Amino acid sequence: QVRVIESGGQLVQAGTSLTLSCKTSGNTFSNNGVGWFRQPPGKEREFVASISWNGGATEYEDSVKGRFTVFRDNAKNTAYLVMNRLSPEDAAVYYCAARDGSYDISNEANDYTRWGQGTQVTVFS
Repeated sequence: QVRVIESGGQLVQAGTSLTLSCKTSGNTFSNNGVGWFRQPPGKEREFVASISWNGGATEYEDSVKGRFTVFRDNAKNTAYLVMNRLSPEDAAVYYCAARDGSYDISNEANDYTRWGQGTQVTVFS
């Protein structure tokens, strides 16, 4: 069973930075587009960022552009989400997902085939 595991979520103060990690098992990570999504309390899951198989293409949700950066290290089977200038509106469970069979980015949750369990990010002001 190929797994996706997020880590790095924690309680942080507004204005600070946090980096989330997404590690996958198996040897197909470098062939997959990867996406980050989040689900704020009481709200629907929403797209945050996506990165193509080699990092050559990325996409961000408008509210995180200029604050968040997604990158990956295929040698470590790991993708990262660097989050700067966090605000309470960024508080959510953050999920990482992989696109089996596609190298490309996507902002559609249905395009992703493997999901992690999520990691909680809480931001206090």
